[in-house]
Amino acid sequence: MTKRLLSSIHDVSPRFEGEVDQLSERIVAATGSATMALLAIPDHWGSAPIRAGTPFATRLRRWSETGGEIFLHGWFHRDTATHRGLARVKARHMTAGEGEFLGLSRADAQDRLRRGKALLEDIIGQPVRGFVAPAWLYSPGARVALRDLGFDLAEDHRHVWSPTDGDRRLAGGAVITWASRSASRRLSSLAAASVLRRYLRSAPVVRVGVHPGDLRSQALLRSIDRTLRLLAADRRPAAYASLLPDALPVA
Repeated sequence: MTKRLLSSIHDVSPRFEGEVDQLSERIVAATGSATMALLAIPDHWGSAPIRAGTPFATRLRRWSETGGEIFLHGWFHRDTATHRGLARVKARHMTAGEGEFLGLSRADAQDRLRRGKALLEDIIGQPVRGFVAPAWLYSPGARVALRDLGFDLAEDHRHVWSPTDGDRRLAGGAVITWASRSASRRLSSLAAASVLRRYLRSAPVVRVGVHPGDLRSQALLRSIDRTLRLLAADRRPAAYASLLPDALPVA
């Protein structure tokens, strides 16, 4: 079986169009391929809406036509729920108010998923098959809503699964990603990336996710470039959809 590298850019929105361009150029330079997932936010924090007919919508469609696999990535990306128990711990320590889908009911998740999917599909002219929750955090109701809305692909920190196929696991292993929010988080993510890019070298599928904020740190960028080059040396850049049973074999 051909080993695969799945690259993704998070937080694709009009707010970060220039940053997405820079990150996509880095991925292409390091891997030699424009195949990557672009995780689009319909209305980032309620102040950066994606609207049909705008220059950004045209840009999003062009990305999808040149190797970009468009995923839905929440609706606002902002978490406004009140959490208790384990969810409260996750909301406090795993994200800075961005785990939008961590506290949603099934009905609320359905509403945002339905509207986001329809918006992106209208813009790119093809089905949106994948969803990644902001901060990779899901409520139980959100997971059920993904199945209700017919999403074939979903991802958290440790797995890729198919909601429409009984939540069947498609790939495992921690996603390699970086944190830019503070000096301590930058250092810990640099250390984690260094370990994971070696630990996962033999894995059949490795995932790498980057964010616009990564561009603020040269140390993070050097780590991203090194990680992508190392992994691309012996594996093929691929789309998430290549994991599905109906996908063509990876050459």
